[in-house]
Parts: sequence; structure tokens; C-alpha cells
Amino acid sequence: MTEKPKTPQIVKVWDLPTRLFHWTLAGLMIAQWWTAETSGTMDYHVWGGYTVLALVLFRLIWGFVGSETARFGDFVRGPGAALAYVRALLRGETPLYLGHNPMGGWSIVLMLALLLVQAGTGLFANDDILIEGPLYPWVSKGTSDWLSSVHRFNFNLLLAVIAIHVAAVLFYLLVKRENLIHPMLSGRKHVLPELAGSTPRLVSPWRALAALVVVGLSVWLLVR
Repeated sequence: MTEKPKTPQIVKVWDLPTRLFHWTLAGLMIAQWWTAETSGTMDYHVWGGYTVLALVLFRLIWGFVGSETARFGDFVRGPGAALAYVRALLRGETPLYLGHNPMGGWSIVLMLALLLVQAGTGLFANDDILIEGPLYPWVSKGTSDWLSSVHRFNFNLLLAVIAIHVAAVLFYLLVKRENLIHPMLSGRKHVLPELAGSTPRLVSPWRALAALVVVGLSVWLLVR
């Protein structure tokens, strides 16, 4: 007797704060690249950097107090789990997860680390003409120049990681037939019944607003 195909079920996996963080950061990365490459826009680049810093700090907090799928404890797994996932992909399999898979989880950690370095070094950087980071007076000119070099190199590294991230999303969409874009827009994901039974716990967006206010005020006090 032929087994009846399993009907996917719709599950809410991504909360609103996580989705807003994701797409706002994506837009900011485009804006930061454009303002860095276009003359006369460095003031916007600086303010964009402050916003990136606030968003990254928010995401770090949200990784501990946010919804289940947004927490680091949910998607940061050991190197063994990540390697096992890669081996499964090489065998043509596609292990399914409600949130980030083990490989994707580590890519999120890497991207957040690079963003933190990028925003942090920008606070001390200078362009030898007009622009100086708000914390430039805290260090020597030589240290500021070195941090400015790190800032430029890290941005290219960040662009490479973002390109790999986009390529991975397209790979899942076109090859694995798994749409990762729509869930990050709607928050909902079509999953098999065995996964639908473990609906993730989503917390109130008001908690996210409180965290954002805290980091926003902290960054404002730092740069002022």
C-alpha cells in the first residue's frame, strides 16, 4: 500500500523583531556600501554605522532573551553538528530545522562578529581629511590609522560573507526547493508534521522594544 504523502503545516517560526532586524540590516549594508563609495556622503555613513552598532547589540541581547528560534542556544551547535549537516548535504539529503540549521547558525555568529568589529573600529577611524569617529580622541593617531585599515579590510570581508549568505539562500531555493526568504518576510514556514509538533515559543515584541531602547540610549551616550 502506497504511503500517503505528508501534508506540510504552517508554523510561526520567526518573530517580528527578528524579521525587522534582518531586513533593516540588509538595507543598511547596501546604504553603508554606497555611502563609503560615494563622495560627500560620509556623514550618512557615520550615522549608518551608529545604527548598525545599535542593531548588532540588540541582536546579541535578543539572542539570549528573545523568541526560541532567535536564541543562540537554539541554533548555535557544536562543530560536529555543523560537519554532520554538511556531510548530509553532500549525500543529497536536506535535514530540516524549524529555525537556522547548524551551518546557518555559525554563519549568523560570524556575520554578527564581523559587524561588531566593523561598527567598533568605525568609532575610532579617520579618513585623514574631514571625518573622525566619535572615539578618535581616545586613541593615538597611529592606533586610529590601524583601526581605520582594519575597518576597510573588514568591510570587504563582510561583503564576501554576505555574498556567500545570499548564494546559500539561492542554493536552497533553486536546488533544494526550500524557500528561506518567504519565512523571513511572513514569519511563517511550511514544515512537515513531525516538526510542526514542536512549535517554537515566541515572546512579546515589547521585550524587543525595551532592549532596543536600552541599546539605542547606550550608543547615543557613547557617541555623544
